[in-house]
Amino acid sequence: MHGTWKKPRSGNRITVIAALALLAGVGSTLAFTSRQPADTADPITSKMRPLPVTRADPPRVNYQQLDRRIARLMQEPNMVGLAVATVERGRLRFIRGYGETQAGSGDPVTPDTVFRWASLSKGVASALVTKLAGENRLSLDAPLSAMGTTLTLPGDTHNATVADLLSHRLGLVRNAWDDRLEAGADPKAIRAELGTLPPFCKPGTCYAYQNIAFDAASEIVERTTGQDYATAARARLFTPLGMSNASVGRAGLEAAASWAKPHHMARRPVSVNDYYYRVPAAGGVNSSVRDLTRWMLAQMGAAPTVLPQPLLEAMHRPRVDTPPHGPRAAMDRALTDAAYGLGWRSYHYAGHSLVGHRGSVDGYGSLILFDPADHSGIVMLWNSNRHVAARLQLEFFDMLYGLAPTDWLELPDKPLPR
Repeated sequence: MHGTWKKPRSGNRITVIAALALLAGVGSTLAFTSRQPADTADPITSKMRPLPVTRADPPRVNYQQLDRRIARLMQEPNMVGLAVATVERGRLRFIRGYGETQAGSGDPVTPDTVFRWASLSKGVASALVTKLAGENRLSLDAPLSAMGTTLTLPGDTHNATVADLLSHRLGLVRNAWDDRLEAGADPKAIRAELGTLPPFCKPGTCYAYQNIAFDAASEIVERTTGQDYATAARARLFTPLGMSNASVGRAGLEAAASWAKPHHMARRPVSVNDYYYRVPAAGGVNSSVRDLTRWMLAQMGAAPTVLPQPLLEAMHRPRVDTPPHGPRAAMDRALTDAAYGLGWRSYHYAGHSLVGHRGSVDGYGSLILFDPADHSGIVMLWNSNRHVAARLQLEFFDMLYGLAPTDWLELPDKPLPR
């Protein structure tokens, strides 16, 4: 390792190929990632544009060191497969798969292996609804009661808006009736009964994270576009962004040429379940890490014909503080000023503003975190219930910002594989 590790304290137009030197021409920083496929014939999309970067800039992150840290993480007995990609100043610098699609199979994870996004899916719902607002087909300030969804809310709800839905300000208790969803109940029927719950707060005044209620966004999209949600996501986002492996629903996951199977602790394979696929706006998206990188670039402003800057600002702008609801690990304490926008979280770290989201669904984990001003960030997908992998995000940002290295992974000392 380079440097001395410390423990965390408690407390312009461009050709498509050049734009996605992204996936091929990244130089020596990817020299050791021999398992990733060549990408000279894999453009992002003709709608992508270059971000304001200096092409001669060398990478700020030590990718050999990052690779060693990931290799150490993959030695953990609960890790099965993992895909990681990073962008610095609008350029892909690192993309690699680690481990297996299924424990003991010998089938390697690659940058094109498809995983579940889990709650990263909320950013897709936000983008679809916000795009429709940008086309004047609806208003983010419109009352939810006028949107024709199955959602009911407790108490005085006439002021609850579409923006309140996308920012978890509905006046419901946190994760309202997720247990019923996981027991197999129809999400539309559950949504229609949420109004019988005691009010947690007045809509628009406080934050409480939702899945079933949030999925009313899928009904808004379907009613406004006349398309089913998966078709709308593909036509309005995935295809224009060149996200060829992205899909909504279980069938899209299992039809992929390479897809990661879910695992519980001790690398125990389990079956894919449909619970959160039945609330697609909240947790129904799948893709490879390559396509998740395309999604992150679009969120950085690289696809203005698909996601114009005003829409990005509307989605990413903090709208409500998100106080912790339980004990927080060192990484979460280091990410300060936590807030929620429209399907996106925001933080401050080391004097920088970051935007991102994490996701977790049975047997899978996911993460996206980026610095919109610096056009740099990291995306990760894995297929186990072990969530220590998420801590790697701050090791990336420490290197990016030139900070003293911190052992955010906090794994026991163990020799690295040769």
